[in-house]
Amino acid sequence: MPEAKSPTTELLTHYSSQLAQDLERNVQEQDQVRSEIESLQARLLTLQHDHTVLATMRQALESGIPLQQAPVSAPAQGYGLPTASAPGVVRRKQTPTLVALIRAHLAEQSEPCSAAEIATALSEAHPDRVIKTTVVRTTLEGLVARNSVQRLKQGHSVFYTSLERNGPDEEGPR
Repeated sequence: MPEAKSPTTELLTHYSSQLAQDLERNVQEQDQVRSEIESLQARLLTLQHDHTVLATMRQALESGIPLQQAPVSAPAQGYGLPTASAPGVVRRKQTPTLVALIRAHLAEQSEPCSAAEIATALSEAHPDRVIKTTVVRTTLEGLVARNSVQRLKQGHSVFYTSLERNGPDEEGPR
């Protein structure tokens, strides 16, 4: 009978060894997958943050809000660059923002205007600037959201009129 136990013992040892190897491989694969998940989660967080920053920048550009100017580094000063009242700040020639131009144009109009009409009028009045209808429309929608401009729909056409010219404050909110 001892001979019968020997093949069973060898078989049990073989299966036991195989199971131990399989368990070890499984644990290693779990660790690898966890590491990949952590890496992907970190990448996803970075991409989400980048998306938020890019969307904010796009919104600022489309709404015509002037961006802050970066200060000039100290070594660049004194080399013929223009200086400003605050040290290290270069000021550009003051040009009105697209929002200011649109508000002023709408305040002058007695009838509602389309985005295309506004873009054309502003392009003619300011030939040095590139004014696109899509940017004007986006800016107008931003002004509608801020209750500075009213949107009027007539069929498939959309027209805009100023709410500020009828109010007590002719220049609008600051």
